[in-house]
Amino acid sequence: MARNNRKTLIWWALPLLAPGLVMAGEVSLTGEGRVRYEPDSARLKFTATAEHELPANATAQVASMVQQWHEGISKYRPELQEYTDASVNLYSRTLPVETREAEPEKRAVASQTISFVITDLSLLNPLLQQAQALGLNYNLGPHQFFHSEEGSMEREALALALADAKSRCEFVAQQMNQQCGDVVSINVNGGHRPVPMMMASEARGADSISSVGEREISASVNATFELD
Repeated sequence: MARNNRKTLIWWALPLLAPGLVMAGEVSLTGEGRVRYEPDSARLKFTATAEHELPANATAQVASMVQQWHEGISKYRPELQEYTDASVNLYSRTLPVETREAEPEKRAVASQTISFVITDLSLLNPLLQQAQALGLNYNLGPHQFFHSEEGSMEREALALALADAKSRCEFVAQQMNQQCGDVVSINVNGGHRPVPMMMASEARGADSISSVGEREISASVNATFELD
């Protein structure tokens, strides 16, 4: 998947200057910058679960499911990063009884969690299909998707916000037949704000994913400039 599928935006909604924002020889204003992009990576987690009267049988069923998973995704395995399936859990649960006199029955529950990162979202649907075929449990949500270059995008949004603040200062100074001078003070505010994402899956058995959706990184600065 292309990693440069992003577009940058500067928001120019310049508000009317409130009283006190323009002082003698100074102007205080806000600059904003935004970068929109589509995630190119995902953190995935699947869980194989089985229960039986005997703990050994429950554990064996889970081991069989994990082995089938290994076989089914063998051609994708080299592309799965941070792969681990060492998380194994075994516990017992008591079945509900119909009457107070009935003897409660217990079941052994075994589970094994598989987690990894993919940096190619074209692998997403084949992996989900394999998990669904084996009955693995999973939940898929917006928080599991990210971009491999989000750090540089945050800096890009900040650079846009700084440029926006400087441009606004120059506009105000021009209207007053002055020039935008040195920075007196500046406060930097950054934020990661995803826009709503289109997801086609909540749990096993769901349809394939057709669109991950767009996200947005925003930054803003509050700056005071001298007017020369």
